[in-house]
Amino acid sequence: MRGRMVGAGVTVLLVTGCGAEAEPVAVPPPAPVAVAAASSGGACRLLDFGVIEQHAGFRFDVAAAGATGDSHTCVVRVGRATLPELTLTVTETSIDAATFASDVVPEKAAKVSGLGQRAYRRTTSAKGALGPVVEVGWLAAEGRLATLRYATPGDAGKAEAEKLTTALVALARQLDTRAI
Repeated sequence: MRGRMVGAGVTVLLVTGCGAEAEPVAVPPPAPVAVAAASSGGACRLLDFGVIEQHAGFRFDVAAAGATGDSHTCVVRVGRATLPELTLTVTETSIDAATFASDVVPEKAAKVSGLGQRAYRRTTSAKGALGPVVEVGWLAAEGRLATLRYATPGDAGKAEAEKLTTALVALARQLDTRAI
């Protein structure tokens, strides 16, 4: 008798849907993992994706650092795209402000005040697939030579790129090159 009751119970469970497959439940995709540029080390320790976006208006999400001798570099990009690209280079140096002005500042560069001991900004013309390049260079405190370079895609105009120099100067003012 007991065997019949168990068999009847199993049959009831199967008939009522306990044996049916459940409807699939939609699971939201995982949230992207936010990684700070600083996690790449080197000169990237001076950069933060949020600070770049806040001061310069560019949104990047990939960073890579490198070093050669006394020079430290950080390159930031958007995903796998090669352009636009922002590059920060910081090099230890013993030059003074006069030497910086005569030997480092490129021809046709404009002077920037309020950034390091001496500073300049310039925009170069497009070359091939590379659009105009915006550059801000300065002789920072404690023997550091720093350069921020923003390379635009080939379809960017020089006037558009020239407007970015103000943004790069604002970003440069936020960087403490002594932290390397």
